[in-house]
Amino acid sequence: TTFSGPVASENGFIPPVYTTVEANALPAASKVIGKIIYVSDGLGGLPTLAVWNDSNWINSNGASIND
Repeated sequence: TTFSGPVASENGFIPPVYTTVEANALPAASKVIGKIIYVSDGLGGLPTLAVWNDSNWINSNGASIND
């Protein structure tokens, strides 16, 4: 789905949830640049949001979730 302009929701945003191993094992076809996921152990064992940048899942600090 493509949106133009602001998107509003009264229900919040619930991204898909994965572990680091599961996120890295996702098939290439499901890794779209900008895709956001919740990684339960992606920040040194702590949860984080991650974004696919076409080569790695990165957290908000720009570090790979594998770091």
